[in-house]
Amino acid sequence: MKAEIHPDYQTATYSCSCGNVIESRSTKGGAMDLDVCSACHPFYTGKQKQADSGGQIDKFKQRFGMMRSKKD
Repeated sequence: MKAEIHPDYQTATYSCSCGNVIESRSTKGGAMDLDVCSACHPFYTGKQKQADSGGQIDKFKQRFGMMRSKKD
C-alpha cells in the first residue's frame, strides 16, 4: 500500500433514540445521534407491517370490474 493516501480512521460513537449505543470507526469520528438503528427499526426487528395489496385489488375489481356493459 502507498503511504499517506488513506484517510485517518477515528473512533466514532453512534447513539440511537432507543438508547442503543454503537461503537465504530469513521473518518469523521466523534459522536452522532441516530433516529433509528438495527435494534429498533421495524424491518430488522420483524415487526414490519405487510401491505394487503391483494385485498385492495379485489375491492377495485368488485367496484369497477362489472361496470362495462355487455353487448349481445
